[in-house]
Amino acid sequence: MHHLRVGVIGLGFAGETHTKAYLQVPDAEVVAAAGLEEDRLELFKANYGVRDTYRDWREMVARDDLNVISVCLPNNLHLPATVAALEGGKHVLCEKPLARSGEEAERMVQAAIEARRVLHVAFNHRQRGDMQTLKAYIDEGGLGRIYYAKAYWMRRQGIPGITSWFTSKEMAGGGPLIDLGVHVLDMALYLLGEPAVTTVSATTYAELGPRGRGSRKETGSQKFLSGDTNYEVEDLATAYMRTDGGATLQLEASWAVYGNWGDDYGIVLYGTEGGAEIAVKNYGWEDTLRIYNDVTGIPNVMAPRVTRGGYHQAVVREFVEAIRGGDWSAHVGREGLRRARIIDACYASALEGREVVLDGAAKD
Repeated sequence: MHHLRVGVIGLGFAGETHTKAYLQVPDAEVVAAAGLEEDRLELFKANYGVRDTYRDWREMVARDDLNVISVCLPNNLHLPATVAALEGGKHVLCEKPLARSGEEAERMVQAAIEARRVLHVAFNHRQRGDMQTLKAYIDEGGLGRIYYAKAYWMRRQGIPGITSWFTSKEMAGGGPLIDLGVHVLDMALYLLGEPAVTTVSATTYAELGPRGRGSRKETGSQKFLSGDTNYEVEDLATAYMRTDGGATLQLEASWAVYGNWGDDYGIVLYGTEGGAEIAVKNYGWEDTLRIYNDVTGIPNVMAPRVTRGGYHQAVVREFVEAIRGGDWSAHVGREGLRRARIIDACYASALEGREVVLDGAAKD
């Protein structure tokens, strides 16, 4: 496993980002890529030195000379591609969310356990510089016991392709909750130390998307209004969660709202010894972190200088380190599974109009 031979499935933004990240890892080489777009296949050859390209990912996964597969496909294909790769003896880095549902995620984790291979989920936003700085401060006890948290990702006009797979319930599994909300849910649980979520009360709304509003691309809205497609998911979701440690978490995720937002996300934490806030506007990374405490009884605000952070490059580096570490039992996708079960509970709560209690399996 010293030299890793990588195949990338899916040639969009995620696939290209994974490929660039592997280029920065010593002794990891992207030798194959699979996708349906001929122009993208040629781009991967020309720009990244990928020797072998495929239109059918199954053909690529069947190769016995690959060690690693990156799955960068629409959500409905995460399960079949990941399981096929694991059963073929490959380690898998899967884009978030791990799956459309907790049931699918459970099958993927079980496949990793049975294959004795690493399954890693690309939660890249926890690798931001402000996140890593705040995580270190929390681990040193700077905030004391955190008892309330808020996590949000809000867009003013950001439905990612109103005519694409993103707005298909069957293909995506949901809307901004499963797309953006899973990112900030991961960020919050990571900072809180991975508490088990015990109850969820959620509501979803589809007010703008069904009327062809809120798309990033005007052409998509025009096509939608002509009756060429359906909008099947929410455009705003809110959830209130309780954890086994007593802390509570408020989550908001939106692709489109009439509000003072661009493409903004963040975390707010309140603890017994201090508080903190990360506020990111339009993917910026500078001057995003504030820490609040008392100094000799006087309210104090700190604004630490942070680096940009590693993002996908750090994700790939951790993935490769897990592979080379040899003890793969701790790296079989369980974090992705827990988040998938929480998202499941949110959608169930919104559908049924009641609080949902997560069973014991959701706390593993």
